[in-house]
Amino acid sequence: MTTIKDVAERAGVAPSTVSYVLNGSRSISAETRERVRRAVDELGYHPRASARTLRSTRTDVLALALPRTDGGQRAVDGRFAIDVSDAARRLGYDLLLTTAEEKAEGLRRVARSGLADAAVLMAVDMEDARIEVVRELAFPAALLGRPADEDALPWTDLDWEAAASLAVRTLAAAGHHRIAYLAPTEREVLARRSYALRGIAGARRGARETGAAVRVIRSTGNPARLARKLRALLTGAEPPTALAVQHASALPHILAAATAEGLRTADAPAMVVIGSLPDDPAARDLPRIELPVETMAAEATRLAVAAAEALRAAEPDGGGDRLLAGAIGHLLIPPALLPGARPLAPPRSP
Repeated sequence: MTTIKDVAERAGVAPSTVSYVLNGSRSISAETRERVRRAVDELGYHPRASARTLRSTRTDVLALALPRTDGGQRAVDGRFAIDVSDAARRLGYDLLLTTAEEKAEGLRRVARSGLADAAVLMAVDMEDARIEVVRELAFPAALLGRPADEDALPWTDLDWEAAASLAVRTLAAAGHHRIAYLAPTEREVLARRSYALRGIAGARRGARETGAAVRVIRSTGNPARLARKLRALLTGAEPPTALAVQHASALPHILAAATAEGLRTADAPAMVVIGSLPDDPAARDLPRIELPVETMAAEATRLAVAAAEALRAAEPDGGGDRLLAGAIGHLLIPPALLPGARPLAPPRSP
């Protein structure tokens, strides 16, 4: 079957450009529109055929696409899965969990299987390949994450850039001007995960706003390597007086590293945690910006179900691709700083 990628290759444009031409959501030059339409005609591409098939049955099932690698385990994934399931049930939907590591092809299989009416997509990349699958198949979906193209699909997310900037500003206001920003893992940064890149951008923005020296440190998912990196950081020639920690699961390792170096509570660097789970015992004593999991899960689920129901109500030839493009909504959640059990300590006097 001819796909949107085939049309893009024939026309010499990106798949997103083909989508924009077909759904009319962007202004495209006349010359490019003509190339795309000629490629569509030559290849016999019918973007609405799949949409008609998908609308022909109703499953009352919502898919949660949570890509995972072997051995990878994050507490936040389980929390989102539970809260999306609860939100789906309140709307009359059951939940289908798919964990295919090959994100685009995994979603394509689910969309074509007819097992679900719509999907909520996690682990969102800045330029997420699943967006083109959704457009190609007119398969309703919402993102738990903020893509670079904010008009691509419905989405909801914490404002990670504002959160990281707030953490740095908070530490600088307490007198800390040598700050280490512990970002998500190297793997997440290289994959261009939205939360990772936006968090790093926020840390750098906070440095510009305050004049603090902020060192960005990419984390690692290997506990032993992470412990070595943290101990080297805390015992270096000019150790940071404060840490802004976006990689919240690293918190126990930070505390263990401080203990291993004999640092008393008063000697240990001050910390602000970004994106901790609401009931994380390791973070509750520290100033923190909690990840609003329940709100994000409920909103992404609502957006996905609303898109599915709008598409189902459309006429068979009513242009599912245009309908999905016109039904985009989003919720960007501003960060809220919660105080810790103890006041944020200033830097120790030399």
